[in-house]
Amino acid sequence: MRFLSVLLLIAGAAIGIFYPWAMSNFSGHAIGTYRVYEGGRFRPVTVQLAAGDAPVRVLVDLTARAERVAGQQRTVLTLTAASGGRTALASALSFNHTDNPREASPQLPDKIFRDEAGVIDRVTPGPYVFTVGPGDADGIDMRAVDLILRAGTGSIDERAEPAGYTLMGVGLAGLVLSLVFGRGGGGRPQNPNSQPPPPRWGRNGSPRA
Repeated sequence: MRFLSVLLLIAGAAIGIFYPWAMSNFSGHAIGTYRVYEGGRFRPVTVQLAAGDAPVRVLVDLTARAERVAGQQRTVLTLTAASGGRTALASALSFNHTDNPREASPQLPDKIFRDEAGVIDRVTPGPYVFTVGPGDADGIDMRAVDLILRAGTGSIDERAEPAGYTLMGVGLAGLVLSLVFGRGGGGRPQNPNSQPPPPRWGRNGSPRA
């Protein structure tokens, strides 16, 4: 039972945590990375997209001091993507679910936080203008903001995350139960050498009177 519970934990983590992360960051191929904020200034970026790029996943990397971003509940950045005068994507980014930000440099206190702005499912061939701006969060000491576009990304099954966490819960419960009941319910097992040997019967084996 313990081995099965561990397998359920591993399977749940793979489905609920690793699979969505891998699909968001590694599926498809990179279109490019574009610096949209540096030196205290935001600037829009125009990217030529083709119909074959769809679906396009839009990610944003924020380089900032970690203590200002962690636990942030307000919008840190806003993003819009427009083509031909029509808005293809609009998103508010808070970066508050990033558990393990990357180090910008071992010598600096800054961290790199990543958030997903969304997916452009259908692409009309032509230029897309991506505009990133500040949100309503205060005191965010931003160093840089990068826009990352990935083409041909796979869609994440919405059932994966709840199913994965359910498997992890079942596996954890099974592991706890196996540890509790695996002790035998009566303390330590008796040492067989601590008991007197059973009487032997037959020749030279009759017990003495």
